Amino acid sequence: MAEQSSFGSRVGRIALGFVIGAAYGAVGTVAHQSTVAVGGVDLPWGLIVALIGATALLVGLRLVVDDRLVVGACAVGLLGVIVLLSLRSVGGSVLVPNGVSGLVWIIGTAAVAALTIAWPRLPQQHPARQHA
Repeated sequence: MAEQSSFGSRVGRIALGFVIGAAYGAVGTVAHQSTVAVGGVDLPWGLIVALIGATALLVGLRLVVDDRLVVGACAVGLLGVIVLLSLRSVGGSVLVPNGVSGLVWIIGTAAVAALTIAWPRLPQQHPARQHA
């Protein structure tokens, strides 16, 4: 029989998911603008790594924690920090400039979050029963 988690335990997991998402949103937002020049072409390695990391975070959390609300809280934290850091600060600086990499970072992360939360639950895999 599956063990039911307490209300406090579930709230704690939701809060932890939000904090982890917010932390990754901050790190990914700062890193997404990093590029490296290869053969005269600037490759957006920061954007690629940040999107792969966001995908791994959300999909991994969805696979480990069987609760869409926890994944949703993580996505809200992730996207909330991205949007917050996209706004112009008091000093006039912006961490997500209006350009291709900024749009890919915002829209790509939102698409990954939506797909991860909306993906149907996979059936549980049970080990094959051996007959004597």
